[in-house]
Amino acid sequence: MNHTLPPIPVEVQAVFDACPDRARRRLLTLRALIFATAQRTAGVGPLEEALRWGEAAYLPTRTRSGSAVRLGWQPTRPEQVVVLFHCQTGLVERFRTMFPRELTFEGQRAIVLPVAEPFDGEALSCCIAASLRHHLDRRRSRS
Repeated sequence: MNHTLPPIPVEVQAVFDACPDRARRRLLTLRALIFATAQRTAGVGPLEEALRWGEAAYLPTRTRSGSAVRLGWQPTRPEQVVVLFHCQTGLVERFRTMFPRELTFEGQRAIVLPVAEPFDGEALSCCIAASLRHHLDRRRSRS
């Protein structure tokens, strides 16, 4: 399996560069986790990396296979980053029941991670995979 990361688009790099060092390093770690998860998750295929709402966003380019995963940092909360999911999918509520102790959640759209402490990469990878496959899995469950 090839874990080579694609180059970061200029506009996404500018957003990462605007973050303090620890936050930027955490965001880059999460970016690598998103690409690695997409690569090993059946049905996801290549990802598009772009800005959505001023945040780095990762979306399967395969039509209707999944929902975007976004990464964010805010100066008002400098010691944490967030992994954001579409709030109307119900994904975060599902993740909350699957990983109540492993991950910290915010509302219906985010997993909150500290910039300087370890996090449960396996649990987070499961959440990322579920988002990237959201539409495929929804269609399958309706069949």
